Amino acid sequence: MRYLIMLCTVIGLAFADFLTGLIKACLRHDLSSRTMRKGGLNKLCEIIVMTAACGLEAGIAKLGQYGSTALPAELSGTVTSGLVFAYITVMELISILENYGEISPDAVWVRGLIRKLRSFRETEQKDREDTDHEKRH
Repeated sequence: MRYLIMLCTVIGLAFADFLTGLIKACLRHDLSSRTMRKGGLNKLCEIIVMTAACGLEAGIAKLGQYGSTALPAELSGTVTSGLVFAYITVMELISILENYGEISPDAVWVRGLIRKLRSFRETEQKDREDTDHEKRH
């Protein structure tokens, strides 16, 4: 039942993100089949990754029953699927909030939050690029 709940949550969030993105594009008069196709395929990949994580958890737990590692196997599978679920959930919620912030002129609090998140993301990306540059030289 847990897997079904996680999958339904991810599917629901992906659908909500897709719809809010579609609304945003309509309001901007910027509908693009290429962007929609890319966004739809991205959402499909998220669902596939979540399904794979749930399958991995179930498989690892079942495999652990054949040895003396049942508890460690079950924990590792649970942690894996939980982290994937948390990452996709947070990522989708941020994207939905970004869309909402651009759709609604009254959503000032959302725009402030998104600015902070973007600033954090840009700093993190710059740090990663600097690290990559140092590794190459």
